[in-house]
Amino acid sequence: MSQSLTAAGTAAGPVAELVLAGDLARPACLTVPDLLSWPQHGAQVAFECATSGVQHHHFTGPLLHDVLTDAGPVFDAARRKDRLRFLIAVHGTDGHRALLSWAEIDPDFGRAPVLLAVTLDDTPLDRAGPQLVLPQDRCGARYISGIDAIRVDGGYTAWT
Repeated sequence: MSQSLTAAGTAAGPVAELVLAGDLARPACLTVPDLLSWPQHGAQVAFECATSGVQHHHFTGPLLHDVLTDAGPVFDAARRKDRLRFLIAVHGTDGHRALLSWAEIDPDFGRAPVLLAVTLDDTPLDRAGPQLVLPQDRCGARYISGIDAIRVDGGYTAWT
């Protein structure tokens, strides 16, 4: 017996959606299957968790930088280094939030290999939603599970 599938669901249940918004030329609504279209990277990580000690996991997914670059951040080409004023706010379904700077993930600056993980220890995250993974972080506080929104914000344009 076959079941009807929709763009936002599978036979096992709904697929989580992630909204990319803010100062982007191409805002989008993405699912974990959508994130598989970018090159996939792996990260074997260890981080401290305040409630359960040191955690060891393997994640795979695209680089946050690749996904956001494809969405077209609206950097001002006339202003050298304009991208350095951009912030990235990440929100999870549980209300957990983290803030990163564009410079952190930009290959010309911090070059941090931040992932939008689509698997956790070889388990697909289709229904839970992607997870923010910062392999360079010693503490797991910025590992946001079930990401439902990422907002790119160019902030202010001048000091006053």
